[in-house]
Amino acid sequence: MRVRILGVGMGPQHVTPEVADALRGCDYVIAAQKADDDGLLAARRAIAAAHGVEVVAVPDPARDRDPSSTATTAEYGVAVRDWHAARVDAYAQVLRERGGTAAFLVWGDPSLYDSTIRVVESLAEQWTAQHQPAHLPLEYDVLPGISAPQLLAARHRIVLHRVGQPVHITTARRLRDDIDAGQRNLCVMLTGTLDLTGLDDWSIWWGANLGTDSEELVSGRVADVSAAIGDARARAKDAAGWVMDVYLLRGPATHASAP
Repeated sequence: MRVRILGVGMGPQHVTPEVADALRGCDYVIAAQKADDDGLLAARRAIAAAHGVEVVAVPDPARDRDPSSTATTAEYGVAVRDWHAARVDAYAQVLRERGGTAAFLVWGDPSLYDSTIRVVESLAEQWTAQHQPAHLPLEYDVLPGISAPQLLAARHRIVLHRVGQPVHITTARRLRDDIDAGQRNLCVMLTGTLDLTGLDDWSIWWGANLGTDSEELVSGRVADVSAAIGDARARAKDAAGWVMDVYLLRGPATHASAP
């Protein structure tokens, strides 16, 4: 058994030659189906079809979601772990039935805020425990893709960090804690609701559905562009049926920080 974890950016135009070659060597793609009209599943089907590979759609297990900011980190972690475990069981059944080489197509790059590597690690552990010593272990590898922060920087023609300074990559859920801890240059992913209260003088470079037909871009001082971001976010969701946004948020420059 072999599994290949392939980063595909935001669609067929971002599939690298390395990933394309690996995909053509796979027997099928395993993909979660989150709804009957799952736009992201449709995009995965288009990528797979372009390389002559079928998609096995697996109904995505239900996840306990608490959208409020009051959900603790521990509660969130438990919910995600349970969801991952259910995914492992569902995907393991497909692997047992089909064998061969399977691929998972990961939006953006597998290294950033994606659970596929962790899920496949658990799959491999489960597979080894259940099939030793008569069968070979499940092997897997990872190929990179174009990430959302890369696309964001390219679209806005910016560098993600000030000269000689770091960029902090985080999630919207952790944004306030990170700002309170002193972070002033943040790339924010996994946006549920966009809450920029109290950050009027900060600068933002925002993008949604990057690299797709429903792409939206807004930049400027937060107080000046918040309404425009809300409108653009709604347009992206109306056009695609989903919205995935990412943004760079930068505090006002000080004498100690370069632009």
